[in-house]
Amino acid sequence: MIGLRSLLVLGLAGGMLAQCGPKPAPPPPVVLPAAPVKVGPEISLTTTPVPLNASDASQTAVGRFVYAGGVHITSADTSRLHGLSDLILTDNNGLEAVTDDGDRFSARLVLDANGRLVGLTDGKLSPLLGVDGEGLRGKAQGDAEGLARLPNGERLVSFERDHRIWRYAVGADGQWSRPAPAPKPATVFPDNEGMEAITAYPAAGRDAYLVGGEEGEAWLCRLSTSCQSIAPQTPNDFTWGLSGFAAFEGKAVAILHRAYDPVRGWRAQVRFLADPMLPAAKQYPLATLMLDGQVTRDNFEGVALAAGPNGATRIYLLSDDNGGAMNQRTLLLAFDWTPPPPQPAPPPAPPKKKRR
Repeated sequence: MIGLRSLLVLGLAGGMLAQCGPKPAPPPPVVLPAAPVKVGPEISLTTTPVPLNASDASQTAVGRFVYAGGVHITSADTSRLHGLSDLILTDNNGLEAVTDDGDRFSARLVLDANGRLVGLTDGKLSPLLGVDGEGLRGKAQGDAEGLARLPNGERLVSFERDHRIWRYAVGADGQWSRPAPAPKPATVFPDNEGMEAITAYPAAGRDAYLVGGEEGEAWLCRLSTSCQSIAPQTPNDFTWGLSGFAAFEGKAVAILHRAYDPVRGWRAQVRFLADPMLPAAKQYPLATLMLDGQVTRDNFEGVALAAGPNGATRIYLLSDDNGGAMNQRTLLLAFDWTPPPPQPAPPPAPPKKKRR
């Protein structure tokens, strides 16, 4: 969900928009069902392909990040399929996400013969359970922002407003248990700018996970102990907010920031860091994906990584449509990143001649 800092920016829109130059054509309006209907668990899904650049069909990549397909997700079966805040990938191309209204969404990725994302199937939507075994209802208790999968299969969900992290066991049938509290950072978060980012971090232990606040604060947490501050992942300026973490292999982690201002609209940036545990002065990005300008973009709040074709790393980005506000959409985009080949080692220096 968009935080307070970004909402303040919206107030600047009136005078600034009048001074702007030509803008990209806005996306088509989002149409939701007129009234709430059944909330699954099974729901039908409509997935409409989206181009990387609607103004230039020839664009197939952003730098070394090759576009691997994307879809706009809707459902005629429910008005609650919105506000998707984070995602994880599960076995056999499974996807799970959590929403601002305390729901859990799951589906299966549909890939074509070339491994490109072309759709979703097997949609399910059901309430997250509270400690009383009943479904969460309302923003105060149900505003889920982050989702992580631990090596033992348990799920961690971070919430804002009532700032907490809950731990769910998952049964053989895929059902989630009642939650138990998990360690969270010992700090005070603004009401609507809490723990947006969370990911399991096995490089620091099987029970370890990284947590990030929207303003860039970061922590290493473990189920067995408390959370410890690590180097912050500070946004570029006040229009940006930290919104997602995703670890994949080794120590590296992908860090998602997203921004909004009334002149440029939504933007997103994914940075790959070699080791988020290093001091800030020693951190450096391995690569950066920037979604700006004419490319398809929205309020991206979720990031997940998987193995891509030919040794690439597949990046999935999920957007929170804020209930269809400002023509926002629920988008799932895929990119494949292949690191550049290593630079050849310099030739050895010629041996020094001995003096006679």
